[in-house]
Amino acid sequence: MRAQGAWNPLWDKLSDWDPEWTEQFVSMGTLPIRRGVLSPQFVELLSIAVDAACTHMYSPGVRRHIRAALELGVSREEILAVLELTSVLGIHACNIGVPVLAEELDAFERRRAQQR
Repeated sequence: MRAQGAWNPLWDKLSDWDPEWTEQFVSMGTLPIRRGVLSPQFVELLSIAVDAACTHMYSPGVRRHIRAALELGVSREEILAVLELTSVLGIHACNIGVPVLAEELDAFERRRAQQR
């Protein structure tokens, strides 16, 4: 992965401390790709989604996978669709936050009414 420019430098310390585990982790994570079941284009689109997801947000990976996808002939529209679909993951902040806000506003208004 280092030779291909796919190494995440955040893994350096982990690799120094436990190179065997890190090697197994990388091997496990790349096995579906190495098996060739998914097309290279699909792998790049999936990688864009993973790296762009609100739970990951690894912009060097997003950039690398967008470049690779474009080189493989993936269209701007396909990449944009993946980014748009991935953005839906963040809606859970509203799914959680808006009901809590409504409850807290109701409680606040009740407290204010009691104080009058």
